[in-house]
Amino acid sequence: MTVRVVVADDQEVVRAGFGALLGTQPDLAVVGTAADGAAAVRVCRDRRPDVVLMDVRMPVMDGIEATRRVAAAPDAPRILMLTTFDLDEHVYDALVAGASGFLLKDVTAERLFDAVRVVAAGEALLAPAVTRRLIGEFVRLRPRAPSRPSGALETALETLTARETDVLRLVAEGLNNAEIAARLTVGEETVKTHVSRVLRKLGLRDRVQAVVAAYESGLILPRSGR
Repeated sequence: MTVRVVVADDQEVVRAGFGALLGTQPDLAVVGTAADGAAAVRVCRDRRPDVVLMDVRMPVMDGIEATRRVAAAPDAPRILMLTTFDLDEHVYDALVAGASGFLLKDVTAERLFDAVRVVAAGEALLAPAVTRRLIGEFVRLRPRAPSRPSGALETALETLTARETDVLRLVAEGLNNAEIAARLTVGEETVKTHVSRVLRKLGLRDRVQAVVAAYESGLILPRSGR
C-alpha cells in the first residue's frame, strides 16, 4: 500500500526537499503541498492523505490551528509536526491539538521515511527522548488550573486497573512496548492489549495523547519524570 503524504511548510526549499526525498521510496507518495496553514487544511480535505508533515509556524493560519482542523475531520490523517528547534513551545500545543509526533527539519532521510511509515501504521512518534522532554517541560511551565484533571479525564482514569495505570505511566515515560514488557515481566502482546485498553477507556487516539493526558492529570510529575 502506498502512503499518501501532504507536505505543509512556508519554505519552498523544505517542501521541495521533503517531496524529493519521499519520492525516492516506492511506498511513499507526495499527493499535495501547501505554503500556509489554511492551504494545508484545503489540500488535506481535497487530497485525503494518510500522513501530513505540518510546519509549526506558517502564515495565514499557523500549523497548530491547521492541525486542530485537520485532526477534527472524519478519517483524519496522521500529522507530524516539523520544527527547527527540539524544544519548541508550540509543538506541545500541536500535540494537544492532535498531532502524532514531531520531527526536526534537519532529520535524516532514513529517519524521515521511518517516521512517515510509523505514523501511517497507526503508531505515535514517541521514540526520541526529546519528545518526552518537551512534553514534560511545557506541562511544568504551564500547569493546568486547577491542578486536578478535568472531570471526564479523572473519571476515565478511575476506570483503569492497577496494571493499566502502571502501563500508562511507563508509556508516559517514553518506553516502547518491548521495554514495558521487560519492566513488568510480561509478554509484549500483553502490553499491547493493555495499551489498547488504556486508549479506549480514556478516549484517546494514540500514545502521544496518552502521554499528554498522563502529565496533565498529574499521574506523571514533570519535575521528577515520575
